[in-house]
Amino acid sequence: MGNFEVMNHPLIQHKLTIIRNKDCGTREFREVVNEIATLLAFEVSRDMPLEDIDVQTPEGVAHAKHLTGKKVAVVPILRAGIGMVDGILNLIPAAKVGHIGMYRDEKTFEPHEYFVKLPNDIDKRQIFVVDPMLATGGSAIMAVDALVKRGVPESNIKFVCLVAAPEGVKALQKVHPNIDIYSAALDDHLENGYIVPGLGDAGDRLFGTK
Repeated sequence: MGNFEVMNHPLIQHKLTIIRNKDCGTREFREVVNEIATLLAFEVSRDMPLEDIDVQTPEGVAHAKHLTGKKVAVVPILRAGIGMVDGILNLIPAAKVGHIGMYRDEKTFEPHEYFVKLPNDIDKRQIFVVDPMLATGGSAIMAVDALVKRGVPESNIKFVCLVAAPEGVKALQKVHPNIDIYSAALDDHLENGYIVPGLGDAGDRLFGTK
């Protein structure tokens, strides 16, 4: 069974408070989402494997560590997930980026896939699927479905978000039980398809649309 973990780092929690505020403007919202994404990437990459190497320093030889194992791919769920990509690339600049496009039916709240573009070696990478909100779980489930259909093992996938609803966590874990889920917050509940208290529509707030 995959884990669900709330990232309680003080900086993450402080910055999340900033973007929850309805008076936070588009520019600040976008900047702070990127900052939170960088901090989340730091937390969710803690289990990346290391190997021992020797490095020649100006003063001698250091017995050091460097990353080994799978390379990383960041896969945002469009469109709001784009707002988290640069923040993760700040920390892992060599990561490749794929895209999965979803739109939500405004009446049924059901997600529909319209675009998938992924690196050719996606099945060999550690994948961070990113979306600011894990609400009903529908988009997250379809995004993981799209990856699994292309040969990606569930164990290679981590879902990273800013705010999660209990209903979304439960739904994603039920369909894809081996996915690790990381969030900056677990909020109270869903209401009309939106997380309460949440932070509003992340896509609209990132891009200044309504």
